[in-house]
Amino acid sequence: MVAAGADAIHFDVMDNHYVPNLSVGPLVLESLRRHGVRAPVDVHLMVKPVDSLIAAFADAGADIVSFHPEASEHPHRSLGLIHERGARAGLVFNPGTPLASLEPLIDAVDLVLIMSVNPGFGGQAFIPSSLGKVEAARRAIDASGRDIRLEIDGGIKIDNIADAAAAGADTFVAGSAIFGVPAGAGSRVDDYSSVIRAMRDELAAPAG
Repeated sequence: MVAAGADAIHFDVMDNHYVPNLSVGPLVLESLRRHGVRAPVDVHLMVKPVDSLIAAFADAGADIVSFHPEASEHPHRSLGLIHERGARAGLVFNPGTPLASLEPLIDAVDLVLIMSVNPGFGGQAFIPSSLGKVEAARRAIDASGRDIRLEIDGGIKIDNIADAAAAGADTFVAGSAIFGVPAGAGSRVDDYSSVIRAMRDELAAPAG
């Protein structure tokens, strides 16, 4: 993915408890770092409880660690633990989770991640109403005056990434849109690169 032009690696960490799936652990990230992967790694924890895995992934080399506020007994403490480990901290909001907890925690947040699908499985269809939540999060971030990234994850494709940007997102997670592209005549890196270039072109195109 990095060779194909991606800016960062996004880790979806699932525990078969908070979400109905199971995925990578901190040893995978640690192994990537040992083998020379230097790209920023953005870890999205879909787990409950969160604090022990915050420490494990931060120590393994995560640059950003995000979690769902309802998955932590004390979200402010969890955000502080991420910072103590030298990583940037993020909060993640599911389609059905209101942004109410963002305001009291915004001074401790470096990233807000809006889920545009229900977490747990790749390949889901984008939920259009998520754009309204992105707009609301953008207003809250701008009002805070802080440098906070606004990320969107779930069903992001060439034909909707510009809409997400127009709503206020500045960071975009794409999985199936890239990995699911049919194989072409060249290498898989070339196939992935073509999708990433098309997404960048959509973001660079004039609005309207």
